[in-house]
Amino acid sequence: MPDTQTAVDTVPQEHAMSPESVVGYLHSTESGAGVDGPGMRFVFFTSGCQFRCLYCHNPDTWKLHNGRQVTVEQAMAELEPYARFLKFAGGVTVSGGEPLMQDGFVGELFREAKRRFGLHTALDTQGFLHERVSDEWFDAVDLVMLDIKHSDPERYHALTGQPLQPTLDFARRLQRLGKKMWVRYVLVPGLTDGDEDISRLADFVAGLGSVVERVEVLPFHQLGMDKWQKLGMEYQLADTPIPTPEQVKRARELFSCKGLKVT
Repeated sequence: MPDTQTAVDTVPQEHAMSPESVVGYLHSTESGAGVDGPGMRFVFFTSGCQFRCLYCHNPDTWKLHNGRQVTVEQAMAELEPYARFLKFAGGVTVSGGEPLMQDGFVGELFREAKRRFGLHTALDTQGFLHERVSDEWFDAVDLVMLDIKHSDPERYHALTGQPLQPTLDFARRLQRLGKKMWVRYVLVPGLTDGDEDISRLADFVAGLGSVVERVEVLPFHQLGMDKWQKLGMEYQLADTPIPTPEQVKRARELFSCKGLKVT
């Protein structure tokens, strides 16, 4: 198994700090993303993740310090040229890696994006570390894109290396807060495509009520295989096929039959 040091290698920050002093680590940015929230998005991809998902297509984000160190002020300078357009066309998303590993940096980034530019903000997370932050931390977050990778606890752990329950608890916390969310589900043949597993998750998500704006069924792909090889890591899903259109349609039907909007 890969080095798991980053499971505890996190960057907690105090909220009452200036944008010039709050430091984080970014893997990369994207200025014209169309799949990371509503409309066109500027996306900050943070580095560091405590999960070890078998199908991860960015294993180079796992280690926190593999990213470049930036202050919130520097991150805002990268965002500023696009801010006027994004205010009307979309907004800013923080993805990963896992953003909640750097909750102080990410929270300040969201607050500054709101304060300076009035942008719609979205957090892409699996929610495992949600207990690190207060309810007020989410005040500057308009949308949470919650990645729930499986509905069976044992299979979830086998797939990710971490327990499922904190993610489910986070979903219920967002429900309590009335925070809008998109639930994301990666469809992997042989791992996450079982009808019973999908139906179980669909029941849970439907039970969250109107805070769930949509469910996104994301077909598994092999675009990250080369990264695993370049990092000298064993990629266990090399022979796993991408899902067929029929498999994707079936998964979407299992969610939609519970009254959920599915894309």
